[in-house]
Amino acid sequence: MSATELVTVTVDGREVHVPPGTGLVETALAAGVEIPVFCYEPRLGAAVGACRMCLCEIEGMPKLQAACTLTATNGMIVRTAQTSERAAEGQEATLEFILVNHPLDCPVCDKGGECPLQDLTFRWGPGNTRMTFPKRTFEKPIPISPAIALDRERCILCYRCTRFSESVAEDGQLVALNRGAESVIATFEDEPYLAPFSGNVIELCPVGALTSTQYRFEARPWEIQNVPTVCGLCPVGCNIQATTREGKVKRILSRNHPEVDEGWLCDKGRFAFTHLRARDRIADPLRRVRRRGFDVLSWDDALGEAAELLMQAQGRIVTALSGSETVEQAYALGRLMRAGLGAHTGVLPEETSPALDAFRLPLSAIRDAELEPVAERAPIVELWVKAARRQGAQVEQAGDALEGCRRLADKRNALGKSLRESERAILIWSGEEGAGGAHLAALAKELGFAGKPASGAFHLPCTPNGRGIADAWAAASDDEGPNPEPIGLLFVSGDEAAADPNVRALAERAERVIVNAMFQGLAVGWADLVLPGTSYLERDGTYVNLEGRLQRLRRAVIPPAPDELAWISKLAERFAVEVSPHASAVFAEVSERIYDGLPFGEVGEEAPLRTRSEAPAPQLPSEPAAEGKGLRLVRYRPLFSGPAVERVPELQFQRPAPEVELSPGDAGRRGIAPGETVTVTHNGTSLQLRARITKSLREGIVRIAAEHAGELGGTVEVAK
Repeated sequence: MSATELVTVTVDGREVHVPPGTGLVETALAAGVEIPVFCYEPRLGAAVGACRMCLCEIEGMPKLQAACTLTATNGMIVRTAQTSERAAEGQEATLEFILVNHPLDCPVCDKGGECPLQDLTFRWGPGNTRMTFPKRTFEKPIPISPAIALDRERCILCYRCTRFSESVAEDGQLVALNRGAESVIATFEDEPYLAPFSGNVIELCPVGALTSTQYRFEARPWEIQNVPTVCGLCPVGCNIQATTREGKVKRILSRNHPEVDEGWLCDKGRFAFTHLRARDRIADPLRRVRRRGFDVLSWDDALGEAAELLMQAQGRIVTALSGSETVEQAYALGRLMRAGLGAHTGVLPEETSPALDAFRLPLSAIRDAELEPVAERAPIVELWVKAARRQGAQVEQAGDALEGCRRLADKRNALGKSLRESERAILIWSGEEGAGGAHLAALAKELGFAGKPASGAFHLPCTPNGRGIADAWAAASDDEGPNPEPIGLLFVSGDEAAADPNVRALAERAERVIVNAMFQGLAVGWADLVLPGTSYLERDGTYVNLEGRLQRLRRAVIPPAPDELAWISKLAERFAVEVSPHASAVFAEVSERIYDGLPFGEVGEEAPLRTRSEAPAPQLPSEPAAEGKGLRLVRYRPLFSGPAVERVPELQFQRPAPEVELSPGDAGRRGIAPGETVTVTHNGTSLQLRARITKSLREGIVRIAAEHAGELGGTVEVAK
């Protein structure tokens, strides 16, 4: 923007030039002046001026003004509390009013030591109180959900929480009841706060009125350390801070990356860390002993046993990866299994395609798009889509699977035509069919996105690091063993793979099975040797998220067993394969092959998105989709599912119900009402599930969570 397009504002005698329409709070910051706020939070939309903490004197206006509600105009002269006695008096009166009924319980409040109200009272508030009457009290704490407690005595009615619920998450579950002095924050109709992003209100609350039940009375700011890392529970890769005390993770906070997550976290990423302390956590290697269950082994004996099993099965080894491994772990395992033992890749997490790199954009581009064919999977993507819709974007569900690709590519299709004409169009694919990323890249090319820098495509994987693992596994070796029959040994990496029915089917065909897992309940019943696994919070390394962004994981706590790189390195020595036990050294080797030699130390705390790179996109599939009677079943993996969530009591109420989702049209033709019990059948297999009518679901499709779908697949019939 040229200087002629800027406006001049004077703040406390300091002249600053900013774009017209810039908020006055940001304008003051540009001048090096802080205006204190409570209710103001730019991510929540338009300011509401509820707390009045930002009162300033504006030349030409007779009364003090709430700075958060004003924007910069040319020639504006602003005096804050630092230079204006009137503004200082107004801010002191505001704080005095806020503190009339606020409890002075800072020593026991979880917000104590990191509380904006505490800080601003010391800096701007009165030195003592003039109030002699008793403070108002309420019942406390009120459990608005298993994860969140509400202390109404502390609430200052900034409305950050209700604005988030209404305007960002759009769940509408937090509301303000009553009026004036009787106003209180509550849940809608006193129902539990059952929303996938509910935990964000804990961080938004500036006074400790909303607190985490997991963190309540667990630590104080002077006892903790915050480790910057990345969430490893879904493919978004949200930036987080892991708060630790005495070697244990106590909470997860957001770490705002404006291009990835904008500072929001889903409840799975925020609350699921307690799986680290699960009762069935494996700390020592276990070996199956016939008739006696399992014996605990030393690590030397366990590696000796693993080496013997691998040697006996050499040439007949199949590996199954989970998608939660780091890039370095996948590469190290690939060096051992493929280069050293000629193993066959039995199960990679999912198909990925480098052709999508030609259409790479940050997730924040979704918010600014004009058109978006969309389907759900990664939670933060849903918030970006909602933000786009609020800004006027046309959000269309183009359908999943290959049929949607063919339909959009048809030049007669109205939505496809709009996508070709738009300069800011985004494709989002969440189908689980094979070659999904490749087909999406082909569609983006067909729609002319290659020449439009603001148009892009996102493939939403099922696993946190599917792309990084596929690249690292391929870079580890050019050798790929044949598909063995029978399978001499199946090596299963990670709890997600251990819980996969396809992997369990392979295990039944294998002569021997080695499993690397965190939890006994997943592997002990059928593995011959179990090696303890680690969590993303216990690893150093890198992940690649759904944008193609390479991000850094930092170890927050020490795991109860050696991490995977340590024992893979020692096991590889027995087969004369050189693998470093250090993530930095392994990354250096991987980086030379696939990341242009990027040093490990330069994968910073806020990783940039790599530039677009060209790769040949395949042709769109030409075969017509198979037609059949009935409804097409889409099995999906819900956000609140998986081994980690199953071990977190606070998230059990978020688990998916045994239900089948239908479109209103399909339900109406079958006379099915919401909540009715229906029978879903396929090839003689039937299940009884509760019906849920979903307006966003296309006709001809039904959705059932994988854990409730049983053996159902393909085309199904749904009837009362």
